[in-house]
Amino acid sequence: MKLRTLTLGLLSASALAFAAHAESITIATVNNGDMVRMQKLTDDFTKANPDIKLNWVTLEENVLRERVTTDIATKGGQYDVMTIGTYEVPIWAKQSWLLPLDKLGDDYDAKDIIPAIAGGLSVDGKLYAAPFYGESSFVMYRKDLMDKAGLKMPDAPTWDFIKQAADKMTDRANGVNGVCLRGKAGWGENMAFLTAMSNSFGARWFDENWKPQFDQPEWKNTLQFYVDLMKADGPEGASSNGFNENLALFQQGKCGMWIDATVAASFVSDPKNSTVADKVGYALAPDNGLGKRGNWLWAWSLAIPAGTQKADAAEKFVSWATSKHYAELVASKEGWANAPPGTRTSLYANAEYQKAAPFAKMTLDSINAADPTHPTVKPVPYVGVQFVAIPEFQGLGTTVGQLFSAALAGQSSVDDALKQAQDAATAAMTEGGYIK
Repeated sequence: MKLRTLTLGLLSASALAFAAHAESITIATVNNGDMVRMQKLTDDFTKANPDIKLNWVTLEENVLRERVTTDIATKGGQYDVMTIGTYEVPIWAKQSWLLPLDKLGDDYDAKDIIPAIAGGLSVDGKLYAAPFYGESSFVMYRKDLMDKAGLKMPDAPTWDFIKQAADKMTDRANGVNGVCLRGKAGWGENMAFLTAMSNSFGARWFDENWKPQFDQPEWKNTLQFYVDLMKADGPEGASSNGFNENLALFQQGKCGMWIDATVAASFVSDPKNSTVADKVGYALAPDNGLGKRGNWLWAWSLAIPAGTQKADAAEKFVSWATSKHYAELVASKEGWANAPPGTRTSLYANAEYQKAAPFAKMTLDSINAADPTHPTVKPVPYVGVQFVAIPEFQGLGTTVGQLFSAALAGQSSVDDALKQAQDAATAAMTEGGYIK
């Protein structure tokens, strides 16, 4: 009895000693399906790293951005790993708010990351965030409705073709909208779509001297085309629709076409959730013959704030979650079509993935077609395809998004929305010291 008591006592002491040495890291992430799946699979990480405990803070996208921005700017130290986007990485890295990821491990193979994605997450050749999934945008369309309209979707359509197809596919009596596009206000909602679209119309946010360009004909052509298209062929209440709302409409068979994030492809082609899964085709985002397509470039990525006291443990987790091994883990549990897309070249060379994901090639082509360093037809002083990589853009983009959403809703004219956008941008650039 005494021996047993002594043994139990020693085991308890060992457990307490281990617990004392276990390191706890806090991860802030977004509440989308891919991140929720990652949390469910972290036993794979903790079994290999029993000395690291994971604490999760899972937030809605807009709340996440607000919380992590406040924390890192004030050096609050609440998080050891942050989920951030391509917009934040170059800005925060240049302010020394992020640690470079130079200890991801010998088998991580950072050179396998798709160059366009890695470039948006690097500063001076150093990687400051590891991509969990990457995306561009493209056209998802109903092949059956396209056939019914007597049309064939080109691999690289023009905006004029999109308008022609939308007109013919719209069937109000049967609840079918020819096209569904983002209308919900926000720099990452309607302005992600409209900024990328405007690039293909020859528009730009600012000229080479940071003078706002909303008073130029290219923006008038962009916004007028968008509003007219949505009024004629879009869903009712489109000014309230963002990614999630349009996803639901498309899955329910209520959209002939949807131009949005390539990551949506696995959802619209999933027969468990989509009523049109076997009828979906894909094409590049439209253009106007000016040399730029209306597609964006984005990655949800994991980064480590410079203020963390647990950098080594945090980098081990980042390495695991963005590795080739993790993609294989997802494939073994959920099928290859659900592997995190848009990050690694090797995924798109994988025959099993190509077979499971008919959208794979078009996704990769769309990502490679986006050029954040030369996003516009005319020269600009900024980088970023569907955003402008300056600190002021987050607030300004949301303000302009509200103005354009109001124009879509019929609460103001296109001309009035553009004038107010020009005034708001001029004030922001003046206050920021970009112009006098």
